[in-house]
Amino acid sequence: MADLSRRSLLRGMGGIGTAGALAAAAGCGVPPAYVDAADRTGPDRSARDRKVVFANWPLYIDVDDHDKQRRPTLDGFRRRTGISVTYAEEINDNDEFFGKISPALMNHQPTGRDLIVISDWMCARFVRLGWVQEMDRAAQPHVAKNLDPLLLSPHFDPGRAHSVPWQSGITGIAYNRKKLGREIRHTADLWKDDLRGRVTLLSGLDEAFAMLMQGDGVDITRWTADDFHRMTDRIRGLARTGHIRRFTGNDYIKDLDSGDVLAAQAYSGDVIQLQADNPDIEFVVPEEGAELWAESLMIPNLADHKRNAERLIDYYYRPEVAADLAAWVNYVCPVPAARDILASSKDRERAALAEDPLIFPDDAMRKRLAIARDITSQERTGFAKEWNGIVGL
Repeated sequence: MADLSRRSLLRGMGGIGTAGALAAAAGCGVPPAYVDAADRTGPDRSARDRKVVFANWPLYIDVDDHDKQRRPTLDGFRRRTGISVTYAEEINDNDEFFGKISPALMNHQPTGRDLIVISDWMCARFVRLGWVQEMDRAAQPHVAKNLDPLLLSPHFDPGRAHSVPWQSGITGIAYNRKKLGREIRHTADLWKDDLRGRVTLLSGLDEAFAMLMQGDGVDITRWTADDFHRMTDRIRGLARTGHIRRFTGNDYIKDLDSGDVLAAQAYSGDVIQLQADNPDIEFVVPEEGAELWAESLMIPNLADHKRNAERLIDYYYRPEVAADLAAWVNYVCPVPAARDILASSKDRERAALAEDPLIFPDDAMRKRLAIARDITSQERTGFAKEWNGIVGL
């Protein structure tokens, strides 16, 4: 299973740390750290140096049941291609990792990494700053063929020229149907009197805002400042009256499990694990919609092994490989064709994953999912200040 705390380790996307200050500086004129397209590539050593340096989050890849140091899909890539992978679980926080590699990128130096995985809202910053390379999609036939159309064109990277989803997920609502005694079908159902003081929202601006706007009927692919302020006015009032118990990271899991909270804004990947211990927990995509997000693979500027990195990305878009990864991490699989692979498995538990809508959303759910327009560098400082004032960050 994937790390429960990974999704909200970063709550400071609205705070002005290294990333925030740089994004703010980039807001007027030409960003001071911007790298022109001509300066993003360097000599590619892929042909003579058969390796890839891959930085990822902890517990975000399949592991051998008998040897925790082995990662079967990476072993399969080495056998297939002869390319070895130096795999580092070094990303614990989007902002922290940004600060770690930004000095090299803004100074036109290599990062020492060929492939990184970061949340799409942070990917947007890298793309705006010109810190990642465009991929050669002709060398990635499986990505071109198998990438879920729902994930194909985020606002920050139309056509996914610079990014490819590693795994995806949904920000929706988790609730204890047995204890609540009714269904939740709409975001507005969270504001009914029987949930006063028993509901939580996510504290991170980037994580929370989209679903809450959708509850007001907003098209989050093209939301405006007025939409944002209308949403925050509502949430501010609900927080002030105590209807919202608190704003959380992934600790909403403990609150739901204990029954202290009956409903929570939640991530689909977490709920799969909650349901294994508590079948009364349900996850719902509200009728008005919910946000589909991804954490994506990117190739930093001046990577030494760009071609090898592109091959590794394409390998993970083979349906049989995507199925192996999905069976282990239990997030929304960005390769819909992996569903048939799992369904045909003789292992009953593995085959059952093909029918789980939190790994392979069904058609009805897919119609209600959207990728939010990202918060621009010009908007971020003011919006973060407003949101953090409500949340108490």
